[in-house]
Amino acid sequence: MKLPFVPQRECQWSNPSRRACDGICARRVECFLIFLKTQKPHPIMFKNYNPPTLADIRKDSTLSTFIAPFIANLAGYGGPLAIVIGAAQAGMLTTEQTTSMLCILSITFGLASLVLSYLTRAPIITAWSTPGAAFLISALPTVTYNEAIAGFIIANGIIFAIAATGMFDTVMNKLPKSIAAALLAGILFRFGVNTFASLGSDTALMLVMLAAYVLGKRWLPRYATLAVLIVGCAYVFGWQGVSVPHVPLHLSSVVWTAPEFSFNALINIGLPLALITLTGQQITGIAVLRTSGYSASQAPAKPLVGLTALLSTLTAPFGNFGINLAAITAAICTEKSCHPDPAKRYVAGLWYGVLNLIIGALAGVLVVFFLALPKALITILAGLALLGAILSNISNAFHADFSVTDREAALVTFMTCASGVTLWQMGSAFWGIVLGCITYAVFHWRVQGAHK
Repeated sequence: MKLPFVPQRECQWSNPSRRACDGICARRVECFLIFLKTQKPHPIMFKNYNPPTLADIRKDSTLSTFIAPFIANLAGYGGPLAIVIGAAQAGMLTTEQTTSMLCILSITFGLASLVLSYLTRAPIITAWSTPGAAFLISALPTVTYNEAIAGFIIANGIIFAIAATGMFDTVMNKLPKSIAAALLAGILFRFGVNTFASLGSDTALMLVMLAAYVLGKRWLPRYATLAVLIVGCAYVFGWQGVSVPHVPLHLSSVVWTAPEFSFNALINIGLPLALITLTGQQITGIAVLRTSGYSASQAPAKPLVGLTALLSTLTAPFGNFGINLAAITAAICTEKSCHPDPAKRYVAGLWYGVLNLIIGALAGVLVVFFLALPKALITILAGLALLGAILSNISNAFHADFSVTDREAALVTFMTCASGVTLWQMGSAFWGIVLGCITYAVFHWRVQGAHK
């Protein structure tokens, strides 16, 4: 198409295959507007944008696709909730501010999970940053809450910028598959070991729930986790006599806190929280999706990480210190027990989102309920639900197709992550990646040098 007002050559904006005008164009703005009018809207950064219809959702829904996100929520709120409340107490937040924090966190990652699972047809599970909450326990006493809010905005703004520029995709593409699988395997392995440690303190409960799991896997494999939940609750409420306190139903409310930007907020909150969330949560969250069979074309890292960071930035004044792609809770919804067909597990992501929207609206009430459940019940339930994911990731990390050096690098990553070590406020996931990648690079450098 020749534009009469463009001298010497065809305007590059008139060619849909090009994105910039490299000629001498006297009226670039008009050329650009013509270009926009001639283009079809891009499917919002998802290459395979094919959202399910209501009929598809009804057809793909099973009992297990509801039970899996329900258990994921139990695991997500059972232990980590205490860490979040501990962070709020360390920062001397009021009851209203604490409720606001829990409410906005639940609503934000519930909305993110619902929207992203719908768009990608993959179980995109998001959650608050548990390592970030643990970091805030020691960091919040050093700043005012207004400065902390500014730090939340800075941290999530940094993560959004890294995702928007494509740097996160570059890192994930260069991360060896064996290291990615070993990273998740190590984190889940430590969680599983802690589960079986319950044999020493809660022997009867552990044995009862383990028996339910084994028998369920033998005769009803798709509903084994449901059997564990029913048997565990029956034992706790029937035999041990645990009671849930009565709290009248009421909707939660959020409280706006004005950010106060300062160098203190940047150094003590912003930069460390961004690094901890990226290395401790976002990378492992993407690793869960990749090892579960969801490719970069179906679940690209750029929009997933970018959207969670953007939502966190916008809602930070209400107490949202950061949501991200989940790892442990995501593994529950991406595993075979959720649904044998990976293409239908997105329903679990939808239900997960809906459940968290409800939890957010009733945060004040449901917090009391979750805290009333025995911690051992939550730990054992989540650990047994993750056994399949642990086995799968260990198998992927040490697969026979990998070379001996690749498996040794994966072993370094696995053992570091399983150790639970924390050094300079950086958790085991971060050090697992660092030490594993260094080992991988050294081994491959030596191999290449030997061939020369």
